[in-house]
Amino acid sequence: MKKLSVETIRQKGFALSIIAYPLMLLIGFVTHPNLLAMEPLFTVEQLVGRFHNNPMYHIGHLIVTFAVPVLIVYFVGTMNLLQGKGEKFGFWGGIIGVFGAFILAVDKGALCLTMSAFDTLPEDQFQNITPFLQVIVDKEGFLFIVWLIFTLMIGGIVQTIGLMKEKLIQKWQGAFIIIGLLLLINPDIELISSIGAALMCIAYIPWGIKELNVKETIS
Repeated sequence: MKKLSVETIRQKGFALSIIAYPLMLLIGFVTHPNLLAMEPLFTVEQLVGRFHNNPMYHIGHLIVTFAVPVLIVYFVGTMNLLQGKGEKFGFWGGIIGVFGAFILAVDKGALCLTMSAFDTLPEDQFQNITPFLQVIVDKEGFLFIVWLIFTLMIGGIVQTIGLMKEKLIQKWQGAFIIIGLLLLINPDIELISSIGAALMCIAYIPWGIKELNVKETIS
């Protein structure tokens, strides 16, 4: 049995991250209830309607939470991959993107996983705390930092430009990724986010498969 080298594990791990991260985001979005409702999240009633007694909502957010380390592998891997015309795009996009991945972890931990804990309360206790959930909807206190989630998409866009400059992906793939990432910047309208993630899957997965089949370079 051939022993895997560290370089092979690194390269295959990066390739798998290219495939996995958009798929994990897509699953997280499509598990939302009332997916076809073009309704931004502004009220407690809307929040409760989404998560209360809906285990798939919590499972979807758990999957997105676990996408954070996958995203970091992707951003760092792309940073290392871009060594020519796209090097600066790879570096700065990676820095911004990894910070955005950290914000995503904060977002899902503070705003989503806590909802699963509230959902375990008896119904009468849950109804008593419902009015207080408005501070979560309004992102009061230090929750305001989750507005920085847009850095995740900005980092991805910057690196995608670098990938196109070095011709590591086709122009149509770059366009799909950029459009998809831009669609993720919306006021929690899950249908729009799902379309964006689907476009990203269409573009990323063929590239990921290609990277998965690349033979290790022996130096």
